Amino acid sequence: MFLTDGKRRGSLFGMVLAVMSVAPALAADGPDTIKASMGKLLPGIPVDGVKETPMAGLYEVTVGPEIYYMSGDGLFLLDGRLIDVENGEDLTEASRSKARLSTLQTINDDNTVIFSPEDPKYTVTVFTDIDCGYCRKLHQEIDGYAGKGIRVRYLFFPRSGVNTPSYDKAVSVWCADDRNQAMTDAKAGKSVDARKCDNPVAEHYELGKSLGVRGTPSIFLDDGQMVPGYVPPAKLAAMLHAKQAQQAQQAQATSQ
Repeated sequence: MFLTDGKRRGSLFGMVLAVMSVAPALAADGPDTIKASMGKLLPGIPVDGVKETPMAGLYEVTVGPEIYYMSGDGLFLLDGRLIDVENGEDLTEASRSKARLSTLQTINDDNTVIFSPEDPKYTVTVFTDIDCGYCRKLHQEIDGYAGKGIRVRYLFFPRSGVNTPSYDKAVSVWCADDRNQAMTDAKAGKSVDARKCDNPVAEHYELGKSLGVRGTPSIFLDDGQMVPGYVPPAKLAAMLHAKQAQQAQQAQATSQ
């Protein structure tokens, strides 16, 4: 048995249930019909995937990092969560994590600021704001994360927006000769030489918004799960270890 929770995280439509008025002359129920309907609703925005859900007649639609549900005839769109009541599994969050991971993988390491131990066991992507108190607390413990085998990929998310003092600080860090040292200095409240150059800060900011980042730090695990807020090194390592063990167990079950 399945049910839907009408709470929404994305921002495309601002409603839980949308009844679509589309032309009646659509093809048979299924992915092609759904893509045609989404094309009318969101012209110019590609649909990344359509697949059946365990609920008869309901399809999952992936648009970037967002997950929606649509009836096979393309006439009804549901914006919410799909819960497997019997197993207590949030099917929507599982799909969103995969979609987030796919989106994050479009950011090359060269467009991030990385702090890594010599032999990392895990990688997390952290959206950070130079002026955020808990971001500074996280960075003060960067050696602690490294000690737990955690590689940190920083992306910039100036909460005040583009072309603000926080944004300018992020740009100065990126344009510094030694980005890692400049990041450490800025997070310690030290002055960093003001610089400008080609930079990905605005791109990072827009990416964060598309992924549902609302505050900083926002930590994304290596399976795409988002963990909002500061997490101490030992707790984060335990989460990553448990996640890794779960993935190994699932892989073993699939192979049998």
